[in-house]
Amino acid sequence: MSAPKTGDQIIRHVLVVDDSRAQRRVLVSTLTRYGFEVIEAETGQEALEILHATDIDLIISDWMMPGMDGLSLCQKFREMPRDRYGYFILLTSKSDKGAVAQGLDIGADDFLNKPVNPEEMRARIAAGDRILRMERELNEKNRLVSATLSEISQLYDALDRDLIEARKMQQALVRDRLREFEASQVALLLKPRGHVGGDLVGTFAAGPGYVAIYAIDVSGHGIASALLTARIAGYLSDGAPAQNIALEHDGDCYCAKPPHEVALALNRLMVSEVKSDLYFTMTLAYFDHATGRVQITQCGHPNPAVIAKDGSVAFYGHGGLPIGLITDATYDSFSLDLEPGDRLVLYSDGFTESRDTEDRELEETGFGTFLAKNADLPAPEFFEALTWDLDCFLEGSDLQDDLSCVLLDYRGPKAPT
Repeated sequence: MSAPKTGDQIIRHVLVVDDSRAQRRVLVSTLTRYGFEVIEAETGQEALEILHATDIDLIISDWMMPGMDGLSLCQKFREMPRDRYGYFILLTSKSDKGAVAQGLDIGADDFLNKPVNPEEMRARIAAGDRILRMERELNEKNRLVSATLSEISQLYDALDRDLIEARKMQQALVRDRLREFEASQVALLLKPRGHVGGDLVGTFAAGPGYVAIYAIDVSGHGIASALLTARIAGYLSDGAPAQNIALEHDGDCYCAKPPHEVALALNRLMVSEVKSDLYFTMTLAYFDHATGRVQITQCGHPNPAVIAKDGSVAFYGHGGLPIGLITDATYDSFSLDLEPGDRLVLYSDGFTESRDTEDRELEETGFGTFLAKNADLPAPEFFEALTWDLDCFLEGSDLQDDLSCVLLDYRGPKAPT
């Protein structure tokens, strides 16, 4: 019989346990010839001491021994903490099924009848080797999976921390959530679906007697959309009028360019400089405090709403083309006249395109109902009520898109002093 190639084997170290010195010598001689490193023990207690001190792959133990028998040794072996599985073969003259079942119950892997046939022993060791090989391979794969999951978890935690900071920075783009002007008040709502989002709202002084408000929704979600909103916020900055693409200096002060020209300029920038697959919708409006007139450019954004002083709601607009999608897109403007007590609302489609559990869309009609229901609420409570009503519509399910809204309250021009 040829010896096995030990380099291909998982089983290398074998412990032979038998109170018969002659039987041990036969087994040790055969196993050594097969290429195994063999240790022998006369008693179960001696075997336990060896097992605590030495890494053993296979135990071949006689069942019937004085003191600790093979079954008890097997049980003690299974209770030992080990990094790897050890294969256990019981030598026995027992042939009844009850004894075999008891041995399997305790944790024996296989049995050899005495006197031991070398060929049968070799075959049963080979079977054990295959099992241990699969166990070691699974352990290695599990180790690799665990290590990979740990790395992914660390990366996720780092990304999560970065996204939390990014959310703070994006929220900081909307610095003043409630601003007072000479004849109006402007309130802003920005509620991303995730850590960061693609919506942006804002306001800036648009020359003497004018205030500009805008609502923007960048296509897509997540980091890329959020980065684009940050860039757009720089183009419409209230703190740096010289950098504001909507303003021009006429020699005395900064005044607003017509809103449709601002849309054209932003479209050129998106197409020629940003060169991204992203695009955005926008509503940009200039409000004249003296007259209550609003000049609006709508670029694919939802129709602006006016909540009249009596609580009725009307929507105005014609859609228009998004910005950054079509190279030679054109834009125009339309005007609205607000009366004192009226409220102008710009909002994202995160409201109107939300769907309930039966896949019904809220649409403009449903959103108009929300606006009318909460028409008299002050700005902060107004936004809270809108998001509460939307949550009720969604029946508690998560937001499906970012939410943003601008509310302009027109109080009327101040009386001359």
